[in-house]
Amino acid sequence: MRRPVAGHRRSPEGPPRPSWWSDAVFYQVYVRSFADSDGDGVGDLEGIRSRLGYLELLGVDALWLTPFYRSPMADHGYDVSDPRDVDPMFGTLGDFDVLLTEAHKRGIKVTVDIVPNHTSNRHSWFKSAMAAAPGSAERDRYVFRDGRGPDGAEPPNNWVSVFGGPAWTRVPDGQWYLHLFAPQQPDLNYANADVRYDLERTLRFWLDRGVDGFRIDVAHGMAKPPGLPDMDPRAAGFGGGEHFDPRFDDDGVHEVHQLIRKVLDEYPDTMAVGEIWVNDDERLARYLRPDELHLAFNFRLVLTHFDADAMRTSIERSLAVPRAAGAPATWTLSNHDVWRTVSRYGGGAAGLRRARAMALVELALPGAVYLYNGEELGLPNVDLPLEAMEDPRARTQGAEFGRDPERVPMPWEGSLPPFGFSRNPRTWLPMPAEWAELTAEHQLEDEASTLSLYRRAVELRKTHEAFRVGDELEWYGAPAGCFAFRRGKGGLICALNTSASSIALPPGELLVSSSPLVDGRLPPDSAAWLV
Repeated sequence: MRRPVAGHRRSPEGPPRPSWWSDAVFYQVYVRSFADSDGDGVGDLEGIRSRLGYLELLGVDALWLTPFYRSPMADHGYDVSDPRDVDPMFGTLGDFDVLLTEAHKRGIKVTVDIVPNHTSNRHSWFKSAMAAAPGSAERDRYVFRDGRGPDGAEPPNNWVSVFGGPAWTRVPDGQWYLHLFAPQQPDLNYANADVRYDLERTLRFWLDRGVDGFRIDVAHGMAKPPGLPDMDPRAAGFGGGEHFDPRFDDDGVHEVHQLIRKVLDEYPDTMAVGEIWVNDDERLARYLRPDELHLAFNFRLVLTHFDADAMRTSIERSLAVPRAAGAPATWTLSNHDVWRTVSRYGGGAAGLRRARAMALVELALPGAVYLYNGEELGLPNVDLPLEAMEDPRARTQGAEFGRDPERVPMPWEGSLPPFGFSRNPRTWLPMPAEWAELTAEHQLEDEASTLSLYRRAVELRKTHEAFRVGDELEWYGAPAGCFAFRRGKGGLICALNTSASSIALPPGELLVSSSPLVDGRLPPDSAAWLV
């Protein structure tokens, strides 16, 4: 059975209406850090189930769960040894089924991460490849190559790993295998039919259980160009820059997404969103063609500093790319791989004010919104010593590149760590004592709290008629350091003040503001909604 119109669902009585994901508020759960039910200091599926009431109260439409599959945890689960089973650290398949059922009863969709670019080096396939000879069918599932130079002692090309160092590791028989991330994460070869079939099998396994969609990790990876040409040494990071980087965004990757879409189209009302670090707008739009992904993660707000003019440029560009492809826009301010918004905007009271302001901007925009767990509490990054970090990036590149500071567990209640996250005082990452005033319990009944601001904004977004009048943005003239836009004709007005002075608001009735108005004016580092 296939959906009648790509990206839309048809009501029984009329024309297609937008699909649920087109304006959904997604909530990313970093499974290790959300809630621990069994006292081992690590979050798990039963912990998530126990907090579904909180997520319903927050008003989110859907969850995105980070990997909970069997894994040696060299990269916190993004090194998957079995993509069709639950790691005992997180529970069982039965626990997942119960979580899915109860989330659906509360009207919350569930989407899950899949990691198609690579496996764990503990995957049965890779173990077989290591035991097999060069040129074997087992090795063809991965990217094995002979080395360069005398005796093949040099890597096959100059590619570097995203986590630092060469992207190749030599095996005892002299060949090298490719790993764009950690050595424990060998890249798969999507020219191999076994690999393509196994991805389809994984998709169907979770869709048959009832999941509502997928987040595709490294969605601009998977395909490797013929000949594996050298990269420009100036290229760095995760692809998407101005320098030649054949590691990512090879044209062949679109065949993988067409495979994924073909499977999803057999399961009505399911979707996929891609993590795509591609800077070229035309190339990015290709991932959103009707036979590929439904959504593409948009990182432009994450990469833009707190400045109204820069934000307006990012918003306009972020709307133009999906519009050209006929897809909804997406918005996010944080996730498990980037600094939390409060810290990125300067930390302390100023960082929190700016983060609250940008929350209103993000939730005012047309399209899907992705929140990261703890964002609604105004959590900052935590200054962790290197010895406390587990992230492979920290181990290879230094503490300043580690991603654990934004992954510290959620503070739920009480006045001392672990704040209800676990009954074990030794959580997988240490929790700071100063989070006592940031717990969900502490903020829940405080109308001025960041949690209350998010709850109010999400509720208005879902229920107020000002969000139903269209998705086109009309920009107002505004003082330097400020902007204001209206959604559609007669719709919601959102104003942002990044200047150092209070400003007059556009005419209208105030619905909500990120900071209290001062004599009717919007103070610095603040945003407001009006109708």
